[in-house]
Amino acid sequence: MNRFEKTFTVIKDNNTKAFVPYIMAGDGGLECLVERLKLLEKFGATAIEVGVPFSDPVADGPTIQRAGIRALENGTTLKNIIRELGKARMEVNVPILLMTYLNPIYCYGINEFVHDIRNAGVDGCIIPDLPLEEEGIIISQLEEAGIELIRLVTLTTPMERIKTIASKGKGFLYTVTIKGITGARNEYDAELNQFLQDVKASSPIPVLAGFGISNQEQISDITKYCDGVIVGSKIVDLFHSGNLVEMEKLMSVFKPKSKMV
Repeated sequence: MNRFEKTFTVIKDNNTKAFVPYIMAGDGGLECLVERLKLLEKFGATAIEVGVPFSDPVADGPTIQRAGIRALENGTTLKNIIRELGKARMEVNVPILLMTYLNPIYCYGINEFVHDIRNAGVDGCIIPDLPLEEEGIIISQLEEAGIELIRLVTLTTPMERIKTIASKGKGFLYTVTIKGITGARNEYDAELNQFLQDVKASSPIPVLAGFGISNQEQISDITKYCDGVIVGSKIVDLFHSGNLVEMEKLMSVFKPKSKMV
């Protein structure tokens, strides 16, 4: 089994849920990436999604856009990110996901990109602007390298297409909870709970919900209908403000509570 399969087996056996934080590589300086990954694992991350700064991040809201700009201003490059992830892999045990758009991969070279992230110990990729019909440009290379392509579905994705997408891969299905870009939300569409239930019933792999999730109440409500959450903008904000106490509290939602004796 790969790291994803092992991780989600443990989650299921322990009857708990997954918490996947997102961070922007290079925000705050690339030299802090390894330490931030180690900290997130310490706080209880099931897996960690690492974003690659890009000039045209079509799926990202203001918080992550600003983090990407800061990272680019720090001189962050994809090659240097992969180098740091290779260092992190020697100390971090949870699965590591690399989230990037297709253009940086093209510029890097698809074969070289897959080769380098495999050597760095990356377990999966999220490529938001790569539709199912165009996966052929990279999927065989990823599969041969043992790297999972984490696919996304949205509230507007037809259920038959969701079933097709869910039938692929062994990682998890990234279910977008809002009709829009990333960023904290105070409320969700009334249809979300039923949508998550329908996706969960149709998917042979774990279903994780992401976009707009920013507090423990939302996490507890949403995970009644799926296998876990991805939290991005809130984690990025907390790192930027240095509020690690609140970050640890947020990520403790699935940790077993101490019993009184």
